[in-house]
Amino acid sequence: MDFLTDTKIPVGSAAEAVFDWLQDHGEWFFDTLSDVLEALINSILWTLQTPHPLAVLAVFVALTWLLQRSWKICLFVALGFLFILNQGYWEETTESLTLVLSACVVCMTLGVPIGVAAAHRPKLYMAMRPVLDLMQTLPTFVYLIPAIVFFGIGMVPGLIATVVFVLPAPIRLTWLGVSSTPKPLLEAARAFGATPTQVLTKVELPYAFPQIMAGLNQTIMLSLSMVVIAALVGADGLGVPVVRALNQVNTALGFESGFVIVVVAIMLDRILRIDRK
Repeated sequence: MDFLTDTKIPVGSAAEAVFDWLQDHGEWFFDTLSDVLEALINSILWTLQTPHPLAVLAVFVALTWLLQRSWKICLFVALGFLFILNQGYWEETTESLTLVLSACVVCMTLGVPIGVAAAHRPKLYMAMRPVLDLMQTLPTFVYLIPAIVFFGIGMVPGLIATVVFVLPAPIRLTWLGVSSTPKPLLEAARAFGATPTQVLTKVELPYAFPQIMAGLNQTIMLSLSMVVIAALVGADGLGVPVVRALNQVNTALGFESGFVIVVVAIMLDRILRIDRK
């Protein structure tokens, strides 16, 4: 059995060579990408932190009413934000929301068009499936290594690691929604002279809208699951007190910050939940 170990496949060294080459020849690209993502993060963070917390609370309650038309959900969202303020985690919550919203912007901007393209080209989706499986199953800590190498420490590498982990969800759900559009509906649209663009915008996307929104919901939930891991590479937010509690074996701090993360996750889920009727 020694010959099996003597002829080890150089997976690790090959990956290291690829990263070294990218670091040497793609520095301009990673610097530009870092600047763009940092500007996105700073703009969202400024929007959430500059107004009074109660003003931000009012905006989220109003958004909840527009989307859900339920006073019970609006009351829950208001109480959730008041609880966060009471616990003294407002700044950390806005930082985590910034990471989540930034991940949503990037993932939905990339995921929906890729999902639509994959739904129209079955061979493309077949080629993408192994890559999507790898992105979802590779341990998330592995993403942090190239993120640190290319982007250093801070919110940007945390966002990059989050996007890589989360992106398959909107791609798969958009593909599912568009590809499951009933064929009689498509044939009727084409029979009335609809162009491919009109079929996409007036038939396929409206039919797939609940699935696309489910992809957005999954993007938010998976992004929140990354806040603690992102804190390990210097990303601010609710993951920082969790990591601090782990290092100090501080049960009170860990439960407190962890419960705030749960409250944020439930609030965002209720705000964006769309039931298909």
